[in-house]
Amino acid sequence: MKVIDSLVQQYDQETKTTRRHLKSLPNDKLDWRPHEKSYTAAALASHMVECLNWTIDVFTKNEINFDHTYKPYLAASTSELLEAFENSVAEGKRVLAGVDEEASMQLWSLKFDGQQLFQRPRVDVFRDFTLSHLIHHRGQFSVYLRLLNVPVPSSYGPTADEQF
Repeated sequence: MKVIDSLVQQYDQETKTTRRHLKSLPNDKLDWRPHEKSYTAAALASHMVECLNWTIDVFTKNEINFDHTYKPYLAASTSELLEAFENSVAEGKRVLAGVDEEASMQLWSLKFDGQQLFQRPRVDVFRDFTLSHLIHHRGQFSVYLRLLNVPVPSSYGPTADEQF
């Protein structure tokens, strides 16, 4: 199996798992945060949608150049969040369907105000900035759900709330 094919399968699995988590967010808890330095629930969930958008940027552009004007996406409701998530997943799948092994190994750059922070193969950036980043923040989000007394969906095995 090619590396990109394996990562596409992982993308499908992780987005299915993430969908279950995001659907669990009560609309009346969007502004909740476990600590003053933490993201709000809406900001953390919105950031997970942004992680998925890296798929599109990594495989359709040669670089991203952030600057001080960047404003992160912030969903105003759970329904808006889920709509943005579904759109990101669908667009990511569409883009991934057109990626071959050669394209996945091409170099991609991340810049800030024109200064290159790194240059790596697209497949590595996708693995780190989309998949691993999504998984990391979904783990944080699971803790938010637990602290809100919302049943936590399973990720890789049963939770105290969701038995197999």
